[in-house]
Amino acid sequence: MARLLIIGTLEGELGQAGRLAHARGARLLQADGTMAALEVLRSQGADLVFCDIAHDVAWLVQTLLEERIATPVIACGRTHDAEAALRAIRAGARDFLPLPPDAELIAAMLAAVSGHDDAPVVQDGQMRALLERAAQVARSEASVLITGESGTGKEVMARHIHAASRRARGPFVALNVAALPESLLESELFGHEKGAFSGAVAARRGKFEQADRGTILLDEIGEMQPHLQAKLLRAIQEREVDRLGGAAPVKIDVRILAATHRDLAVEVRAGRFREDLYFRLNVVTLRIPPLRERPGDILPLAAHFAQRYAQVNGLPQRGLSPAAQSALLGHPWPGNVRELENALHRAVLLAEGREIGPEAIELLATAPFQAVAEAIAIIPAGPRPLNSPVAALVGRRMEEVERELILETLGRCLGNRTRAAEILGISIRTLRNKLHEYRGQGVAVPPAASQLAPGELMPLERG
Repeated sequence: MARLLIIGTLEGELGQAGRLAHARGARLLQADGTMAALEVLRSQGADLVFCDIAHDVAWLVQTLLEERIATPVIACGRTHDAEAALRAIRAGARDFLPLPPDAELIAAMLAAVSGHDDAPVVQDGQMRALLERAAQVARSEASVLITGESGTGKEVMARHIHAASRRARGPFVALNVAALPESLLESELFGHEKGAFSGAVAARRGKFEQADRGTILLDEIGEMQPHLQAKLLRAIQEREVDRLGGAAPVKIDVRILAATHRDLAVEVRAGRFREDLYFRLNVVTLRIPPLRERPGDILPLAAHFAQRYAQVNGLPQRGLSPAAQSALLGHPWPGNVRELENALHRAVLLAEGREIGPEAIELLATAPFQAVAEAIAIIPAGPRPLNSPVAALVGRRMEEVERELILETLGRCLGNRTRAAEILGISIRTLRNKLHEYRGQGVAVPPAASQLAPGELMPLERG
């Protein structure tokens, strides 16, 4: 359930937006102005903010940045006030919600920040067995490590465990460790006291405190830096957190779920992940197989996404033609369920007629990568043939080749930086630094999936 903070009166069209969000399952919080909103965000937190453009959106966004509060702000106003909307976006608002509100646009915004709350869609035998194991684990208080490639549905599994647990009435708070810079991550996790750093003008509860009596999901836990791993280990052992600048620990009652696409046992052996933290998190492991290993789920998932996006976009419900089904079953799905979801969203928008045909199914071309890999694999040691793929790179600067490889991989991963970093064999932080460097050089960089406006084809990165 997403937590939505509305800044402004609940009367009129902004209140209507709140009621539409509540009907979609959001938990509503309200503040009359930006100062009151800051107090709510410091004490309770929120997943999304709707702010009337009558208030100082620019000041709010800047203050959140200074206080290290990573909550996206949506500016809300009448469609005719284009200048105010433009100012809000330039000031850092994530998006603009025209009033009177559109129910499906609000649904897309909520889905973008919290993930879809659907139960897992499964038919394959492997996944059925995994859900049975998850149901057993859910009733306990044990920490669970959810593993699997990017896009397999790790957050969906975590939400399923929470919903089936004794903590289901409590909050579910998810945080992608890889999505935040280290300086912001510590405050986001553990909170801070007034004066803890420049800009910390008031105390703020972190994600652990916000998840009290509920569940916290630490997604991409393998990307956490060593000193934060030590602080997390203490939080798990002592059931308390130390806010930045705090004089005394704060007791917490939280169940911890962690997710990663990395092999943490390998990370432990390499010295990049603490062994004691690994054993604390790995009480029970649930490995979600990639989509290529559970073909029985492809068509049920495709039908589910087709129905969802037809409804979201106000389009007629269409089934998949036999040829379209064959195309889906024949694809290797390197991007897993997330890639399938994106493909069906596109297909719903492009389809004509009574069925979704193969002409509407646009799939990532994986052949070029495979062909180059196979060609390199069979080339013997020594001088390369003049017509080999590697020979075409001779004479080019290493920086140019690296840049093209990174940008091409990112584009093929639909902006999913976690997946791109996994393919490239580098950390998400290294990838982020490279992209920042390219922007400084004036190079066009594909947007991250997590930076797209709600309603675009690529959803926010989820496990």
